[in-house]
Amino acid sequence: MNYPVNLAEKLGFNQVKEEIKQLCLSPMGLEYADKMRFSDRFPLVKQWVEQVDEMSRILGEHGGEFPQTDYYDLRSYLSPLQLEGHYLSADEWRDWQRALTVLYETIRFFAAIDSAEYPEIHKITQHFLAKGAESEGDFRQIIPIIQDLDRVFDVNGQIKETASPALGDLRRKRIAEEQGLRKKLDSYLSQAYKEGWVSKDFSLTLRNGRMVIPLAAEHKRKIKGFVQDESDTGKTVFLEPADALAMNNEIKSLESAERREIIQILSKLSDRIRPLTPFLAHAFSWLGLIDFIRAKALWGSAHKAIKPTFIQDKPMVNWTDARHPLLEKSLEKIGKKIKPLTIRLEDDRRIMVVSGPNAGGKSVTLSTVGLLQFLFQSGCLVPLAEGSTMGFFSQLFLDMGDEQNLENELSTYSSHLSNMRHFLQHVNEKTLILVDEFGTGTEPSLGGAIAESILEKLADKGCYGAINTHFGNLKSLADRQKGLFNAAMRYDTEHLEPQFILDMGKPGSSFAFEIAQKIGLPKAIIENARKKLGKKQVDFDKLLLETETEKQIWESKNASLALANEQALSIKENYERLKNHVQEEQKAMLNAAKAEAKKIIQEANQRIEQTIRQIREKEADKEKTKELRADLADFVQKELKTVAPAPAKVVSETPGIVYANSPIAVGDWVVIKGSGDEPTLGQIMELKGKDAVISLGAIRSTIKLNRLQKIVAPKQQKKSTAPLRGIDINDRMAQFQLKLDIRGKRGEEVYVFLDQYINDCLLLGVPEVQILHGKGDGILRTLIREQLKRYREIKNITDEHADRGGAGITIVTFK
Repeated sequence: MNYPVNLAEKLGFNQVKEEIKQLCLSPMGLEYADKMRFSDRFPLVKQWVEQVDEMSRILGEHGGEFPQTDYYDLRSYLSPLQLEGHYLSADEWRDWQRALTVLYETIRFFAAIDSAEYPEIHKITQHFLAKGAESEGDFRQIIPIIQDLDRVFDVNGQIKETASPALGDLRRKRIAEEQGLRKKLDSYLSQAYKEGWVSKDFSLTLRNGRMVIPLAAEHKRKIKGFVQDESDTGKTVFLEPADALAMNNEIKSLESAERREIIQILSKLSDRIRPLTPFLAHAFSWLGLIDFIRAKALWGSAHKAIKPTFIQDKPMVNWTDARHPLLEKSLEKIGKKIKPLTIRLEDDRRIMVVSGPNAGGKSVTLSTVGLLQFLFQSGCLVPLAEGSTMGFFSQLFLDMGDEQNLENELSTYSSHLSNMRHFLQHVNEKTLILVDEFGTGTEPSLGGAIAESILEKLADKGCYGAINTHFGNLKSLADRQKGLFNAAMRYDTEHLEPQFILDMGKPGSSFAFEIAQKIGLPKAIIENARKKLGKKQVDFDKLLLETETEKQIWESKNASLALANEQALSIKENYERLKNHVQEEQKAMLNAAKAEAKKIIQEANQRIEQTIRQIREKEADKEKTKELRADLADFVQKELKTVAPAPAKVVSETPGIVYANSPIAVGDWVVIKGSGDEPTLGQIMELKGKDAVISLGAIRSTIKLNRLQKIVAPKQQKKSTAPLRGIDINDRMAQFQLKLDIRGKRGEEVYVFLDQYINDCLLLGVPEVQILHGKGDGILRTLIREQLKRYREIKNITDEHADRGGAGITIVTFK
């Protein structure tokens, strides 16, 4: 199995186990957490992991319905209950009421969920779902017990007066006797106050379970009775008057009878639950398992862990964005983020030889590989990206840290060699090995040679794993030996800082000279060291440094190109959206114009027909005919004037623009009709029947010819006082605001402002904007939303959050 014996502690698994234990709700769950172990049985690990994954989904989808409190451990009461005649006291029953209720609700919760969607959880719950009230596994058999407990105990765990008719009768009698006795003793106490036999701050009290009155010791013979007790100083005695003796005796008798009745009630409860003790033992063990699985699911959610794809018979590592959970948590506390690792260990690349500078993350890489594999084979979700695949290993071997042992006369290097001997004797094709600082601890050339020989043998045995090293001969071996491959921790050669990113497929330099130079070691010493090292090794490190630098330069350029390509695609998408929007607007305007023209023609025809009919009805009366013709002429003058084509203008009212009456041709300059106080100008690029493709600055758009008016080209306008231009996107972007305030606008104004604003949004490609309209009576809000529904480019229309304006602000999200 695993090596060394303290492998879980070295990898940090024990710390993870403590975090999971803190999330457990019950001692039963803690017991399961204490038993967490690495397993080499794939079906068992598969079951564990799928249970946690299903529980994670249950908490996400049904967390509010799942009982997660009052997981009491009642198992210690079950063994004594199996003995005939044994009964639980009222205090011992205190937690049973809530515990059994939570147990019943939890089983019922899992009985209601879809067994096909959560099969592993269903497997461990189905025992309690047996049909029939007589079944030993039917969880419904605890319902009568819960009902009995509700009948006997109140919410504070006290036995109710209604627990039995006899108990209620006894309590009522006792209370009546106590009230009578108190009344009698109050009369004695009042007399004692009047006679001065006792201070007025004294009151009735109990001594030896009997109700008495306090008296000054010198007056104790003034009232006939029995002294039950006296104060520590002897100055006060507690007297039971003689005629109160019988009443006190009756109260004591009633109390004894009440105790006997309570014992009988508790005995009946114990008898009722005695046959269920085997079922309850199993049920509370199951509840502990549910608590444990729930704790692992919560831990996984906190660390964004997943259930990866896993393979039974193939040891491998195929991980994307692997994160060390303990390191990630520590970095978050200081406001830093962990650098995820992407690791591949496969058939022909089984052992990864990791090199790079000190404090560059090599040891963290090894710990991440070991801990995540250990967590998975202990039944936990693992912090990886979706799409990662976990292989399965029969054993994990680790050689990390200083293991010198003075008692056994083992040095650090001897300890490492001892570990390597164990590795060579016991590794197989399903072993994952992790070795930190391979070959160090002795003379470098000798240590490197021994390490190379050991690594060759490990590669021959077919095991998987990762080793860290600074030895160049091991890096060279990884390039030529089958089953080995190089990897390096990335290093910023410009700023001489580690980046904690793993690059697979190439060796890394230790950057010893560069680091020495950074910390200020004298230059002469560094140059002397270079000479002593030898040209071959210096050139090798230099080559690694140059390769790393070039790699970083190309990666930076690739990132810039990718960004530029993304921006170009975004501009193209915005253009396509704007083009589609303009075409939709053209269709809408044309349809509206046609409808208006049809309406006017219909009105004109009706008026003409009406005039003809009236002339005929008046029998061609000249005066009346003249009057009707005058009315018709007036109608034509007023109502149909809008449809008559306006004569072409020679000079516009807009300074700097001269219109032309000749037909539009390719290359002509035009202005879009109705484009406002600042006319939109463009140049004809192409004619397509009744449509024209015009250039509006950097944008091309297709517009109907009847919406265009030809003008004299800008360079031919001698008296132009204002420059002609298309749409300036930069200017639009600079002036654009993500919030449009239209409070106080009238309905007709809203349409104009809103249409222009949405056009700008589509042109600039913004993802989301806010429209501030206020609440009021909701009229303006309704108008706006009706108008917004006409835009196909809008994905969603919602109210702002209640804390930030609510229904007074509309959030518009674009597709």
